[in-house]
Amino acid sequence: MSTSDRRPVVDLTDAEARRALPLKWGTVPDDVIPAWVAEMDYAVDPVVMEAVQRALADGVTGYPLERSPELAEAYAGWAARHFGWAPSPEAVRPVVDVTAGVRLAIDVLSGSGGVVFPTPGYNAQHGLAGITGRAEHLLEVPESAERAEIDLDRLDRLFADGAQTLILTQPHNPWGRVFTRAELEGIRDVVLRHGARVVSDEIHAPLVLPGAEHVSYLAIDGTHDHAVAVVAASKAFNTAGLKCAQLVVPSAADRERLDAEPMSRNDSWSPLGVVAARTAYDHGDPWLASLVERLDQQRSLLASLLAEHLPEVRMRPIEATYLAWLDASAHGHHDAAAVALERGRVQLSDGASYAPGSTGHVRLNFATSPERLTENVERLAKAWT
Repeated sequence: MSTSDRRPVVDLTDAEARRALPLKWGTVPDDVIPAWVAEMDYAVDPVVMEAVQRALADGVTGYPLERSPELAEAYAGWAARHFGWAPSPEAVRPVVDVTAGVRLAIDVLSGSGGVVFPTPGYNAQHGLAGITGRAEHLLEVPESAERAEIDLDRLDRLFADGAQTLILTQPHNPWGRVFTRAELEGIRDVVLRHGARVVSDEIHAPLVLPGAEHVSYLAIDGTHDHAVAVVAASKAFNTAGLKCAQLVVPSAADRERLDAEPMSRNDSWSPLGVVAARTAYDHGDPWLASLVERLDQQRSLLASLLAEHLPEVRMRPIEATYLAWLDASAHGHHDAAAVALERGRVQLSDGASYAPGSTGHVRLNFATSPERLTENVERLAKAWT
């Protein structure tokens, strides 16, 4: 897509961000820069915003349809354009959000054995195993590893010991990793060997940065009988509050099981969320191209700022998302996030919530203006050194 065809990304001012992002910005004092929860400090794509405003003006505030063929077709078309692979529209089901979709899939489709959860892992999904009545098996990635990878031998042992489901987050939060086709094929082989299941959280797929390529787990041969993917436009288009994600279920037998569940099993998504998602999938490419370009620039800026101000802080290469997993343990702070807030007035996500027992690690959100990102790192340097 040529630059002239794109819609620009617009930075929110501090005042605009406090109004638009009440959790991220509204829960911190005025002298604190929030760089924690995964929301972007950018105005919503105007095309998406206009569609939602039109729907609201039309009074679209009632219950959503149980099925949304237009949404399913929009996602399938979007996936085909961006990934070269797409599910059949009949495989797509709406859900309220991605974490609820992961929970629903485990509840209905997984065996009673344990759930494997690679760590560091998305903190909101810690505990899903227990909520669904299953044991949680943490699959730790050593902090010393240069490249965050899933240990297939360890995964094999966990399945052999009774686990039956893998929560696969890819692209990964907070690693920033994009798994290769070969890596996904290796995971598939282990899963097939044990008759296990995979629930693939692919919400960050639109945010793969230059140099990497997203491959859906469902695009791998031999996965459709044991896997589902949970996807959404909400992370890339900053519309999480509108509440609409999609569960991609390629197996007809699995769809029958899900469709037979009572309504109370699947929390109700929003009709405005459906409007936002359809518009993003059908008309959001020009804005998304600008966003990916901006995030690529921010990724480079963050690396240069760390090299200049915090050379002892370790950051693995970021292949996707706008979230950086930082190891600040060289500076000797057990709780680097607390020190960053107290001394630097920067709100980060504490690494221990992603990897229990982790010390000195934080997650930093760099989806902001270059000026804010620069000030964030300069403040962190004063706080940690």
